[in-house]
Amino acid sequence: MRDISLHVLDIANNSLEADASLIEISVEEDTANNILRVEIKDNGRGMDEETVKKAVDPFYTSRKTRRVGLGLPLLKASCERCGGRFAIKSRPGEGTEIDASFQYDNIDRPPLGDMPETIFSLVILNPSIDFIYRHSRNRQVFSMDTRELKEVLQGLPLNTPEVAGWLSGHLKEGISSLGFTS
Repeated sequence: MRDISLHVLDIANNSLEADASLIEISVEEDTANNILRVEIKDNGRGMDEETVKKAVDPFYTSRKTRRVGLGLPLLKASCERCGGRFAIKSRPGEGTEIDASFQYDNIDRPPLGDMPETIFSLVILNPSIDFIYRHSRNRQVFSMDTRELKEVLQGLPLNTPEVAGWLSGHLKEGISSLGFTS
């Protein structure tokens, strides 16, 4: 995958397929410590220990539509190629947590990509799912929690055109207010 936001989209889709009702996505850009870290947590079905080990094998997938699952193996390889680390924690019935880090200034690190559009797409296409998005850059933080938005909107769906337009702008403005991201 050409950028990290596409990895985030792929993993979030895995969470959706695992019947998650809450997906937390966190991006931390810490240039002082030369780290870009992405965490994705869900409350989906989770995986047993054996499945977790298989999840990073490109020739294993739980999907019935294709015989390979490249998302997690490609992310793991990208992290390792960039001086970072990759970990999966999961328990059946409790959900899954992916923790991926990259050496921030590594020449092989993929660009972050269009995180505002990725988060926007996930929220708008899955209005019944709750998403928490947190993005920090050198201690400046932007966050968005759809549970809070839904409370304020009092039943108005997040994918209503007026709400969707506002949400798109809110994500773009909030993340750009952190300064340059790559």
